[in-house]
Amino acid sequence: MMTNPTGRLTQGQFSFLPDLTDAEIALQVEYGLKKGYAWSVEYTDDPHPRNTYWEMYGMPMFDLTDAAGVLAEMKECRKTFPHHYIRLMAFDSTRGIESIAMSFIVNRPAREPGFRLVRQEGVGRTMRYTVQSYATDRPEAERYGA
Repeated sequence: MMTNPTGRLTQGQFSFLPDLTDAEIALQVEYGLKKGYAWSVEYTDDPHPRNTYWEMYGMPMFDLTDAAGVLAEMKECRKTFPHHYIRLMAFDSTRGIESIAMSFIVNRPAREPGFRLVRQEGVGRTMRYTVQSYATDRPEAERYGA
């Protein structure tokens, strides 16, 4: 049984849905702002499932009250890194810690090569499995070329 028929990267909210439009993204950002969340924009060209720390684009937007600021930062990141994965992250700091309340992808490369499962045999017939991205076969900044 195939659990991801699209073959697309599925991290964060809405990952099994078609890509959100900018208007739909704005609605999600407004929802988060009404809840008091702070937004940030992150990008990567290595979306391995265990790579939870993507590069931050700009600074976290703790003081914003209008979605236009978040969307402007997102659009600048898209211009700078058009072939990378880009996501928006919303932090809830109401408990005195920065915990992620929302996270969703807002940009993808045109071609998503996916992942392979590598099996390694160890001592005593032990099997170890590693997930590797096909994209990492190429050097950084050349993984998702035009």
